[in-house]
Amino acid sequence: MDPAPSSASDPAWTELSEAEAVFTRVRPRLFGVAYRMTGTVAEAEDAVQEAWLRWQDTDRAAVTDPVPFLMTVVTRICLNVLQSARARHETYIGPWLPEPVDTTADPALGAERGAALELATLMLLERLAPPERAAYILREAFDYPYEQIAETVGVSVPNARQLVSRARRRVTTRRAAPVATAEQDRLLRAFVTAARSGDLDALEEILAEDVVSHTDGNGARNAAQIPVVGRTTVAKFVRAFRNRLWPGASLRWITANGHSAVLVVHDDSPAAFLTVAASADGIHRLLWVLAPEKLAGIAQAQGR
Repeated sequence: MDPAPSSASDPAWTELSEAEAVFTRVRPRLFGVAYRMTGTVAEAEDAVQEAWLRWQDTDRAAVTDPVPFLMTVVTRICLNVLQSARARHETYIGPWLPEPVDTTADPALGAERGAALELATLMLLERLAPPERAAYILREAFDYPYEQIAETVGVSVPNARQLVSRARRRVTTRRAAPVATAEQDRLLRAFVTAARSGDLDALEEILAEDVVSHTDGNGARNAAQIPVVGRTTVAKFVRAFRNRLWPGASLRWITANGHSAVLVVHDDSPAAFLTVAASADGIHRLLWVLAPEKLAGIAQAQGR
């Protein structure tokens, strides 16, 4: 449908040039919610592009505030995307992890809060039903009032509160209290040092008893197709593949999803991405990405 003819009482964004300016201003926030919803850069970009097309075709004279309108549009697009994404993840070879994004240079993820950005949290959000995920993200990452969450997700205000409460409970009960950023960085670097040397005692000292190692490889060579669980088992697993990963490698330390991470590079090509989630008990999640398409994305974000 074409926008209604402009009049003196119409908002400025009825004009396409102003509509584009408004969209450009809000685009970082749209990408922020879309990335948290989908867990991939490509799907987030596609959702934002679809929102732009719909914004052009909208009767913009009837829109009183474009920001919540556009947030609603992109959230609902992502809700539809999640329905098919779950089926795709079921056919993925091995564990599926959200695509890491390089936040070293603080790219525009549109976050007013850092919530629901780190990979370990995004993994937990995968367990939520799409409406729960949307409600949690809008509340925790963007501090949306429950009235707007209800309108966006298409539920009553009491149901919006229940969605957020249920999602928050499911996330917090599965996640140990995280350590400060500096301690997470220290533990990651200590882990890399111990992993490169194959020092079992040093590995076990920094791993939590219930540590889990997740490797996203989608069939890539040397990628574990099931999570590896337990301090001793994970330490032995890490030592077992050290000669296939670390010799001749250079390390590029970055900030991904707001936390310290490292790219393991062979001959100027990324071979692995690693970050950890840690608590007072030590590292309780090792998150490896070996899938070539995800490695290419984060390497490209660094201009390499």
